[in-house]
Amino acid sequence: MLLKSLKLENFRQFIKEEIFFATDAIKNVTIIIGENGTGKTTFAQAFFWCLYGDTEFIDKSMLNKKMVSQMLPSNEVNVKVSLNLVHSGTEYTITREQLYKKDYSNKLKSNNTILNISYKNHDGQQEYLKSLQCEAEINKILPQQLSKYFFFDGERIEKMSKEIKNGKKSSEFADAVKGLLGLNAIISVIDHLNPKTKNGVIGSYENSYDSTSDANIEKYTKEIATYQTELDGIEKRLEEIDVETDKASDRKNDVNEKIKQYAEGERLQKQRDSLVKKIATARSSKKNTLDSMLRDFNNNMSTFFAKSMIKHALEELSTGDFIGKDIPEMHAKTIDFLLKKGKCICGTHLAEGNAAYNKVKELFEYLPPQSIGISVGQFVEESRLRAKSDELFSNISNSCAVLSEQEDNINEFLEEIILVEKKFTDGDISAKVSALHKEYQICEKIISDMKKETIGKIERRGSLTTLKERKITERAELSLRDESNRKIEIYKAYAQCIYDELNKVYIKSEQEIRNKLEQTINDIFKSIYNGGMSLTIDEKYAISVIVDDFDGFEVNVETSTAQSISVIFAFIAGIIKMARDNQNATNEEAKILVSEPYPLVMDAPLSAFDKRRIKNICEALPSIAEQVIIFIKDTDGELAEENIGGKVGSRYKFDKINEFETKLV
Repeated sequence: MLLKSLKLENFRQFIKEEIFFATDAIKNVTIIIGENGTGKTTFAQAFFWCLYGDTEFIDKSMLNKKMVSQMLPSNEVNVKVSLNLVHSGTEYTITREQLYKKDYSNKLKSNNTILNISYKNHDGQQEYLKSLQCEAEINKILPQQLSKYFFFDGERIEKMSKEIKNGKKSSEFADAVKGLLGLNAIISVIDHLNPKTKNGVIGSYENSYDSTSDANIEKYTKEIATYQTELDGIEKRLEEIDVETDKASDRKNDVNEKIKQYAEGERLQKQRDSLVKKIATARSSKKNTLDSMLRDFNNNMSTFFAKSMIKHALEELSTGDFIGKDIPEMHAKTIDFLLKKGKCICGTHLAEGNAAYNKVKELFEYLPPQSIGISVGQFVEESRLRAKSDELFSNISNSCAVLSEQEDNINEFLEEIILVEKKFTDGDISAKVSALHKEYQICEKIISDMKKETIGKIERRGSLTTLKERKITERAELSLRDESNRKIEIYKAYAQCIYDELNKVYIKSEQEIRNKLEQTINDIFKSIYNGGMSLTIDEKYAISVIVDDFDGFEVNVETSTAQSISVIFAFIAGIIKMARDNQNATNEEAKILVSEPYPLVMDAPLSAFDKRRIKNICEALPSIAEQVIIFIKDTDGELAEENIGGKVGSRYKFDKINEFETKLV
């Protein structure tokens, strides 16, 4: 399959854009560069929408938002994507359209998509398939379940890589190999001849026996049919058991991973609980410190605030002379008697207002019970002591320092709690872990029960097969006595022989393909991921990574994300390379495996790799696929072009006009 062009009309960000892909055998690479949000993924998803009418967008409306804003009630706008390609030598134009209309309440409504396919016949004339044929034709060109191996993005690679890391066997991988490398045709023939199915060629002969010659033929035929019905039921149940066991195993692994995550969560929760306790302790200490500071302040604030007045009093007293001015044993009554009498004991006349009167009256200031000099001296001494005391200020300062430290500790603990809480958002982790352990045990029981049931079914299948074969032998002995029944036995024998031979060819071809695929994948893997590792693919197409140089032994290892992504990339590239090689095969045996080479369309595939592997991938891609189309981030664009070099035959860049429109340049 070779992609020629893709045209978009009103599809998401693209109002009217068309891209022509590189189809040259040498310059087979198309690069489309754009920043995040410009429309790389939209353009890549246009392939899916055109082919299958589906995308991975959450918003299922494909109509351009600018067109929506311009629509009036009753207006109609058509979304259209056209893909032109060549498949098996025939050129197709695949077009999918969807009509959008605004009703009178201004709500946008859409019709179902319409798929049309036209092709050029041998005369070059354009012919159209009937609508009922279109979906079937798409399925012939590229079945949807296999499309992801050719239209894939970085996220899908990472998802598939997780399956590899978890050791999941992949039926999808097996289907991809068988379908794309040409085994489906032979599988269909084998299924048609399968003696275990009622509707197969051999099964249809079972209802053709003539019992007129011997009634036991009918009896044996019914018994054989009964055995076969039960055997079919057993086979069906064994398949169901396999699926149920796989589901239980997958769920068990998922639960185990969650338990491991919650084990970390439990540790984080204990850490959080410890921090909460530390915060409570720190807040209690802070409260005690604050209470102590307030008590100290209440008890000593009068002294603290009086210091200024004491200072002024000491300055005032320092200028006065109070020594020797007090009169021992003198009483106020004595002075009062002299003033009233008007005559001092020395005989001086004391008239109110004269100098002598005033002098005697001043003696009141120097009277006992305490001398003024002593009183002043004691006051000065006490005031000096109080003025020197900085106890309240010191205590308050120390308390503030302690409070600041305690506040810092609380904030630090709170920040640690925020960091811890960012690591887990679940509530009661212990309860969740307990529930997970119960679910883990349920999964183990399901697996155990399925294993026991499988053993029982296999034993029963063996018994039934023996009984069935015995009845077939007994019926054959009777059938050979009758001409018509003898022919049926001969026809069955021929059909069985063809079935057995085809089965041998299929088993041989499938094993050869698997071995060749393993080698092809390893060659690509080693070119991408240098190191002493290789891949193995078992009969169920489960992929394992093996360390080749581990003291001479092969050791199965758990892959890193980078390794797993390289594995998936190599797997997809390997299938594409083998499909391409098959088309060019010339030997007779290879002609059984008819396959079509497919392009490789990748949306941001290089984001998952480092620069060295980007270089390796870019160098390998053009030689692996018939056609390579890469939607790439602008940050990787220069590196990609530098390494792909002269293989680029077509180059485009997204020019984002606004949030609703992007153009190709």
